Amino acid sequence: MSWLGILLVGLAVTDLTHSVRKVKVLPQVVGALVALVLGALADLTTGRDLLALLAVAVAVLAWGFAVTWGFGHPAQAAAWLPLGVFVAALVTGVACSGLAPEAGGPLERWLDSVSLPAVEGLGVDRFLLLLGAFGLQLSTGNVLVRLALKSTGTINPRKDGGLPPTQLKGGRLLGPLERVFILSLALGGQVTAASIVVAAKGLLRFPELSSRHEQQTVHEMTEYFLLGSFVSWLVALASYVLLL
Repeated sequence: MSWLGILLVGLAVTDLTHSVRKVKVLPQVVGALVALVLGALADLTTGRDLLALLAVAVAVLAWGFAVTWGFGHPAQAAAWLPLGVFVAALVTGVACSGLAPEAGGPLERWLDSVSLPAVEGLGVDRFLLLLGAFGLQLSTGNVLVRLALKSTGTINPRKDGGLPPTQLKGGRLLGPLERVFILSLALGGQVTAASIVVAAKGLLRFPELSSRHEQQTVHEMTEYFLLGSFVSWLVALASYVLLL
């Protein structure tokens, strides 16, 4: 599981960096470097582990470049390339996760020294997987939602991946918040509470979707809301499945 956790962290860091600094090359380079540093801290630097880390770095770089190209290309179908890269990297990571040895090194010693209940007794492999899964709920989840919206022609993001002007102002913050809440509640065994979060978002958006002022575009807004929400929830639920 250590390889998969490092892959998820690398992808998450790439998108977080891009959300802060919208440049073409820096985000994926930072994500790949973070993955390599985590591998070194987890004592995964010899033989097969080193090859796996290099493969993770390549996957992170491919994801970053594919996202930049997918948003920058005007064609609707361009969004399928980064989506395909993400799915291929994730499936390969899951398939190869059983080959990864238990991580250790300085990262393990640091975890042993931390007295917080949340990480007490937590192994390095589980820690990396949790870190990567929660990291995906932040910027990566938004990127996947925008790619899905572009691939279906629901909305066309700008070249930097941002959304065009819209009356739905809070989605960029609500998306990460709801995914983190859903994943946290599901991991805590509170699946019913997680469903309440999903219902609450629908109630928050209902006034905008039913506004008379927006009747001309209400169908487009509804499609945008439903597709974006379902993809967002899928990111959280898929992360939960990985952590089971």
